[in-house]
Amino acid sequence: MCGRFTLTVTPEELQAAFPNFHIPPGLPPGYNIAPSQPVPVIPNDGENQLTFYKWGLIPPWAKDETFGGYNLINAKAETVAEKASFRSAYRRRRCLVLADGFYEWREESSQGGKTPYYIHLKNKQPFAFAGLWEIWHSPYGDELHSCCIITTEPNAVVEPIHKRMPVILTPRAYDQWLSPEEQKPEQLDSLLVPYPAAEMTAHPVSSFVNSPRNNTPRCVQPVQLPNQLGMEI
Repeated sequence: MCGRFTLTVTPEELQAAFPNFHIPPGLPPGYNIAPSQPVPVIPNDGENQLTFYKWGLIPPWAKDETFGGYNLINAKAETVAEKASFRSAYRRRRCLVLADGFYEWREESSQGGKTPYYIHLKNKQPFAFAGLWEIWHSPYGDELHSCCIITTEPNAVVEPIHKRMPVILTPRAYDQWLSPEEQKPEQLDSLLVPYPAAEMTAHPVSSFVNSPRNNTPRCVQPVQLPNQLGMEI
């Protein structure tokens, strides 16, 4: 799964990486973005503008806004076209979720517990997860926009850490993913693949990141593990 990520670049750097979209000024850095928080997305509404949706998809047919929550922060690429919570959005309501890194926790069989790792592109550039979005209407007429991130099998960088990784789209896929037209699953499935491992890297970080209340550069700082002995991932 993908349960935490970062977007730490400046608005100017983000705009340079996504020149075809409007990035608002004053965007604060996020070193520990967590479920239920507002996350930066570009929806396929034709506006080509960054906005913020709640992380944790709430289907429009949900009885209340607690239906999805943490359980629907991710959608599996293998079943996204079939699951009732995701299949309509997969065809009609897709988005880019902007990031520049994400965290996964590796289970330590010998010592017990889990070690957090920070995973990002080697060139440290921002990128876009493949996301889905929905609008839920409350009984009082309010609208709540929410989203989730699609995951797939891990590449060679992520596999030693976790059994899943978020789908990172290449820039050439943005136009198709953000098309406002309805698309069939077979038109999209080929995009939901692991990102090339040769372009990614990972390093362990401290348990400081375990709490979503912590949102500082310390979250992404590398730490040396006792048994690391020069191991690289």
